Amino acid sequence: MASKTRVDTGEFGAGGKVDVPLLQALEEVRAIARSGLAPLTAAADAGRVNRPLLEAMGEAGLLGRLFPSLGSEDSPSDVSATELCLLREAIASVDTHAETALALQGLGGYPILQAGTDEIRKRWMPAIAAGKAVAAFALSEPGAGSDAAAIEARAVRDGEGWRLYGEKSWISNAPEADVYSIFVKTAPEAGSRGVSAFALPGDRPGVSGEHIDLLAPHPIGRLVLDGVHVGPEDLLGEENKGFRVAMRTLNLFRPSVGAFAVGMARSALDAAVMHGESRVAFGAALAEQQSVSHLLAEMATRLEAARLLVYAAASAYDQRDEQEKQARLSAMAKYFATETAQFVIDGALQIHGARGLVNGGLLEHLYREVRATRIYEGATEVQRTIVARSLRKGVRPADGARD
Repeated sequence: MASKTRVDTGEFGAGGKVDVPLLQALEEVRAIARSGLAPLTAAADAGRVNRPLLEAMGEAGLLGRLFPSLGSEDSPSDVSATELCLLREAIASVDTHAETALALQGLGGYPILQAGTDEIRKRWMPAIAAGKAVAAFALSEPGAGSDAAAIEARAVRDGEGWRLYGEKSWISNAPEADVYSIFVKTAPEAGSRGVSAFALPGDRPGVSGEHIDLLAPHPIGRLVLDGVHVGPEDLLGEENKGFRVAMRTLNLFRPSVGAFAVGMARSALDAAVMHGESRVAFGAALAEQQSVSHLLAEMATRLEAARLLVYAAASAYDQRDEQEKQARLSAMAKYFATETAQFVIDGALQIHGARGLVNGGLLEHLYREVRATRIYEGATEVQRTIVARSLRKGVRPADGARD
């Protein structure tokens, strides 16, 4: 997808330049989602892992776009945050379940790609990219959601390896995943500096779990670790440095959560504009009513601002801007885009009136889907705290200053 031909675009970029072939490829992605993925999601249980869907995305090369260095003998190159955002936005505008399946596969596979040994990568990554092995990211716990450093699941030394004990909750693709990128405490007294990451096969003795039913059905569940053995060959990165693996993954994926939200909101806005033009009320098109037209204008403006912020954050990641800037823009993009999507989808539903409430309709579906984006991978309140702390860093009142 690389190219020397580049264009400025407000439709997808934020002061950034996007390859012309890339934009063409995104139209192809939408076509694949409409014809090849949507029928598979419609025929499956949305609350369980959809293996035929994952394999179809693997065959179409969509999962391979998440892991660009596969097939290379060199150490893995990083994923392009911009391409990840474009891919998620494009699929989300067509099929949210397919988008979520792709994102969860990437979230679970990326720690293995970035921190696994050659042996671990060769064992898991080709199958993950082909959609034949289901990956999961297992960080959250009942008492450790946005405060990821508060995890209590632990690894106890057992010879050269460890035994894992504890519980993980709200885990993507659990309990059906073939491999979990799992994070546990190997040095509990050290806080976040005592976390280690492992590639844990889902069929390892001592692993059990159950599904969790959500407002919007997704393959999410709970894991119980009862003396599960892992060895040094399962370790991702260095012992006690797994928190870096988790944060690097989240820093990549947080802006793309915003892209997912933007894709959903784009679909809702398009539906609202079409309905406003076709629905006649009080002798004129609904969109001619000032209250409706102004709401549409507000929805469109906020959506475009959200999109620009998402791609500014992605660009900062890809250009290796200093970490403080990356974290600040990522937090801004994640919270602003998801809050904006909630506003846009709610506005679209309001414009549709009772039609928008029909069970199984587009807006009813999007209304349920969008709510969780404001919580997972760091709730809105946590993202605001990150932004505020970034602003305060290095700022000190002048000597003797008073409020």
